Amino acid sequence: MSTLNPTGAPEPSFDDLYREVILEHYHEPRGKEPLVRVDVEAEGMNPLCGDELDLMIQIGADGGIEGLHVDGRGCAISVASGSILHDLVDGVSRAEARAVIAAVKAVMHGGEMPTDIELGDFDSLEGVKLFPVRIKCALLPWTTLETALCDMDKMVAERGGEGETT
Repeated sequence: MSTLNPTGAPEPSFDDLYREVILEHYHEPRGKEPLVRVDVEAEGMNPLCGDELDLMIQIGADGGIEGLHVDGRGCAISVASGSILHDLVDGVSRAEARAVIAAVKAVMHGGEMPTDIELGDFDSLEGVKLFPVRIKCALLPWTTLETALCDMDKMVAERGGEGETT
């Protein structure tokens, strides 16, 4: 049986292992370290529950994500998802980041965990898909990253198209 949060909405019921992983990411989120240089910034907000996220990216010489700063404020699911995002996409190409985003979205919208892409601790959030009102909480960091990747594409193109193009 699920419990209700302060707004009266049901809280997802996770087993103890997953709850522990989510709380670890919530209490000690990854990606809080400042970047040497900020090339791209994106902000995300979930107006339904008040979750907010600031995401900053340092673009590498190859056009990929050289550094990533994630600052999430809100519920444990949203903050944990942002921390997991940092673990999965810091230091990867834009194409790799997009593949991870696609996999995460597929899982949140009812798909199975992929076997061809490593999603690390994201499996701890898989149960969120059973609670449609909380899916937006889990996806906020990922949709914010999508926005930032579009801005990265423009910046890389302006630099003369160095590195990858997708």
